[in-house]
Amino acid sequence: MTQTVFSANPALRRSGFFLFLLLLTAANLRTPITATGPVLENIRLTFGLSASAAGVLNFLPLLMFATLAPPAAWLGNRFGLERSLWGALLLITLGSLLRISGSENALWTGTLLLSAGIAAANVLLPPLIKRDFTAHTARYIGLYATTMAITASIASGVAVPLAQLTGAGWHLALGVWLIPAVVALLAWLPLLKKTAVHPHVASAQSLTRSPWRSAIGWQVSLFMACQSLTFYTLIGWFTPFAQDNGISQLEAGGMLFVYQIVAIVANLACMSALKKFRDQRAIGFAASLAIFIAVTGLLLAPALALLWLVLAGLGAGASMVICLALFNLRTQDHRQASKLSGMAQCVGYGLAALGPLCFGMLHDVSGNWLLPLTLLVVIAAIQMVMAPLAGRARHL
Repeated sequence: MTQTVFSANPALRRSGFFLFLLLLTAANLRTPITATGPVLENIRLTFGLSASAAGVLNFLPLLMFATLAPPAAWLGNRFGLERSLWGALLLITLGSLLRISGSENALWTGTLLLSAGIAAANVLLPPLIKRDFTAHTARYIGLYATTMAITASIASGVAVPLAQLTGAGWHLALGVWLIPAVVALLAWLPLLKKTAVHPHVASAQSLTRSPWRSAIGWQVSLFMACQSLTFYTLIGWFTPFAQDNGISQLEAGGMLFVYQIVAIVANLACMSALKKFRDQRAIGFAASLAIFIAVTGLLLAPALALLWLVLAGLGAGASMVICLALFNLRTQDHRQASKLSGMAQCVGYGLAALGPLCFGMLHDVSGNWLLPLTLLVVIAAIQMVMAPLAGRARHL
């Protein structure tokens, strides 16, 4: 097993270089995806895609997140977290470049590659924090989640203005995010050259205890699945729901922006709160309750949609930080953390990918929003049950 220069060089650990790399990497884990949605119609018209085919471009990343999470955990434990993360960033860079190169085949292939890279990096960053910065897990996880949320919002917000800026159109809106990808790719190179090899003796429990055979593993995974499903469903379906309730498309877009900004604030607040609690039961339940009240409010009083989205944003932002922290807090070493991260993201993103699809199908079948919103209420209730179970101070 390889140990990084951080473990061998305390001065470098104190320098903040790891935090720089962490945040730089996090900045690449949502922007290629969130920049796509606002210009999806432009992409569809360029290649003559059907509406269903264009929708797959949004569905594909979540599917890849779920499918590749367990293999990414294995790769990290087999070849080392640094090398695997660099490989993930290489896939993100190549995929981002390929999909703007001009052909439909390149669009699909590039989307697959960058989604695979993001899927791997999603899994590998939490165990890296667990291994080298256990004392600062809550702080670094919170900053990591906040960076992802901020850059995702920026990418979504500037996509259309960038597409209208020059004749390059949507190619510029997506291509501009190659810059942080290339910078991150280069920033990791010195660590790959300086990595020293040290023997790693893993505990018997670390080697044999699989999260797939653990109640805690399933509790953490289902907690992540519930919060992810609700988040992505609201992002995808709130605007049509709002329009059917007399809210303009412009107002709905503004409300979704507020939703994401509130989630960012909740990321930072939860990062601080996690340090003050002995376990995560209370804070996890409070975040889940906020989501439950918000979804119930949308069902019963849609005219107060902005209020409910603010509440949902608080719950969603806190829940995301809690999920990422649980990968480390429920495990004894970085190898276990990698396995739990892989399992939770496989289950979580797998169900999250199905959420918007099932929501839309229920809406089509019923012709109204009662059944689909009732489904979200049930999911939020399940999250409330999972939160105290996953939040108990125990290990796999």
